Amino acid sequence: MLRLFKFFKFKEWFFVLISTGLIVFQVWLDLRIPDYMKTITDILQKQGAIADIWKNGGFMMACAFGSLLSAFVISFIASKVAAVLSYRMREAVYKKVESFSMEEIKKFSTSSLITRTTNDVAQVQFAMTLMLQLLIKAPVMAIWSICTIAGKSWQWSLATVGAVLILVVILAVVIIFAVPKFKKIQRLTDNLNSATRENLDGLRVVKAYNAEKFQEAKFEKANKELTDTHLFTGKVMSIMNPGMTLISNGLNLAIYWIGALIINSSPSLSGKMNLFSDMLVYSSYAMLIVMSFMLLIMVFMMIPRASVSAKRINEVLDTKLSVVDGFEVAGENKGEVVFKNVSFKYPDAQEYVVRDVSFTAKRGETIAFIGSTGSGKSTIINLIPRFYDATDGEILIDGVNVKDYKQADLHKKIGYVPQRAVLFAGSIKTNIDFGDNSAGNMPDEEIDRALNIAQAKNFVDKLELKYDARVAQGGTNFSGGQKQRMSIARAIARRPEIFIFDDSFSALDYKTDKVLRKKLKEETTESIKFIVAQRIGTIKDADKIIVLEAGDVVGMGKHEELLKTCEVYREIALSQLSKEELAQ
Repeated sequence: MLRLFKFFKFKEWFFVLISTGLIVFQVWLDLRIPDYMKTITDILQKQGAIADIWKNGGFMMACAFGSLLSAFVISFIASKVAAVLSYRMREAVYKKVESFSMEEIKKFSTSSLITRTTNDVAQVQFAMTLMLQLLIKAPVMAIWSICTIAGKSWQWSLATVGAVLILVVILAVVIIFAVPKFKKIQRLTDNLNSATRENLDGLRVVKAYNAEKFQEAKFEKANKELTDTHLFTGKVMSIMNPGMTLISNGLNLAIYWIGALIINSSPSLSGKMNLFSDMLVYSSYAMLIVMSFMLLIMVFMMIPRASVSAKRINEVLDTKLSVVDGFEVAGENKGEVVFKNVSFKYPDAQEYVVRDVSFTAKRGETIAFIGSTGSGKSTIINLIPRFYDATDGEILIDGVNVKDYKQADLHKKIGYVPQRAVLFAGSIKTNIDFGDNSAGNMPDEEIDRALNIAQAKNFVDKLELKYDARVAQGGTNFSGGQKQRMSIARAIARRPEIFIFDDSFSALDYKTDKVLRKKLKEETTESIKFIVAQRIGTIKDADKIIVLEAGDVVGMGKHEELLKTCEVYREIALSQLSKEELAQ
C-alpha cells in the first residue's frame, strides 16, 4: 500500500506536514485539559479564589475549542489529500487499461477492472483518510500520556496495561478471523458485478428463452456468497464496539475502585485530597491511552482491507504490456501492406491460430478474407493495428514493421470497423468526429460525405436533430444496421490509408451492401481495404481473396480463379449462391 504514496506530489506532502503539526498541537491541547482539571481541584482543596477557578476553567474551554478547531482542519486536509490520491489512482488505472492489448484485457474480467477502478479505490481512499488523521495522532497521544502518568501508581498502571492487553487480544481475533475474508469479499464483488453485467448485456436473450429463473439463481448464488462473507466479517467486527466500551468503562471503574482503596488507606485529609486529585487526572490520561489504542485498532482494521484493494490496483498498474511503442518513424509513402510468413498463437496456447500467412496489399486494392468460423480471419486483421503482435514473421506498412511504429502513429493510418458496431453516448456528430479524426472540429460537409458513402444519410436526415440527434450508450436507440453504417461512417471520416472491415457488413441487406461497397470503391481509391466477410456477394469483386481453413491459407486469388482452383472457396460459394448466380 505504501507504493501508492508515489501519487503524492509536493503539494500533498506539504499538506501532510501541516496536518502532522496540527495533530501534535491537538494532542498537546487535549493533554493540557487534565492538567487544568488538577489545578482547579488543588484550588478547591486550598479554598483559593473563585477567579482562579474561572481562569483555569477558561483555559480548559480554550483548549477544548482549539482541539475541536484543529480536528476540523485535520479532517479537511485528510479528506482533500485522500480524494486527490483516489483521483490520481483512478486516472492511472484507466490510462493503464487503455494501453492494454487484447492479451492483457483477457487477464482481467471487465467487471473486475470496474471494481478495481471504483470499489477498490474507494477502500484505499477511506483508509487513507483515517490513516492521515489517526496513524500519527494515536501513537503520539499514547506515548505522551504514558510518559506523563508514569510512576503515579503501580496499581493504576497495572490496570491500564491490563486494559490495553485485552484490546490487543480483541485486535488479534479480528486479524486472524476477519482479515482473510477481505480479499475474498473483493473477489466476490467481482463475481456479483459479472453476474449483473452478463444479465443486463443478454437481457433480450434471457427473456426470449424464459431464462429469468436460471439467471436469478446465478445472481442469487453470487449475492449469497458475498452477503454471507460480509455477515461473517460483520459478526467478528461486532465484538469491537461493545468490547472497547466494556474495556473503557471497566478501566474507569478499576481506577476509581483502586483509587478508593488507596485514598482510604491515607492517614491524612490533605493526603486523601491529593490522591483524589491524582485519581481524576490519572483517569483522564488513562482514557486517552485507551482511546489511542482504540484509534490504532480502527486503523489496523482498515489497513488489511485497504492493502488488499491496493494490491489489486497495483496488479493492474504493474501489468507488463505485451504490445509496446516502437520508435517514431514516418515510413516512405509506399502505400502497401506486406505480410511476411506471419504466424500467431495466443499466450500460453500450444497451437497456432494462423500459420505462415504471406501476401502484399497495394494502394487502392481490396483484400478479402473468407473461411469457416474459427479459421483465423479476424485474428489476421487484428494483427495490423497491433491489437495483438504476431508470434512469428513480420507485418510491414509502408515498408516499416508495425512494431517500429508508435501506436498512435500507426492507428492514424487505419480506419477500423469491428464486428460488433460500437457507438458512444453523445450525438451522431460526436460519434463520427471521434477521437483524433479532427479533434472535434470536423465540418458538416465532411460528416455528410462520410454518412453518404456509408448509406446512413437517409435515416439520419429523417431525425429531428439530424447530426445532433442523441445516441444512447451503446447506440441502443438505433437498429443493428444503423449502428453498423454509422460505425463505417466514422472510419470513412478518418480518411485513412488502410480500412479494416471486420465482418462489418453483416447487418446490411444485399442492396445496401452493394451500394455501400460501390461508393466506397469510388471514394477511397487511394486506400487499402481489408474485408472479413461470410457472404460471397460482399467479397466477390475484391482484388484478392484469401481463403482460410483452420488457420492455413488454402487459396488466394480473384473470385473467378478461386472457383476453379480452391475447393474450400467453391464449397462456400455454392452453399450461398447458385451456379447461375456465380456465373454472373
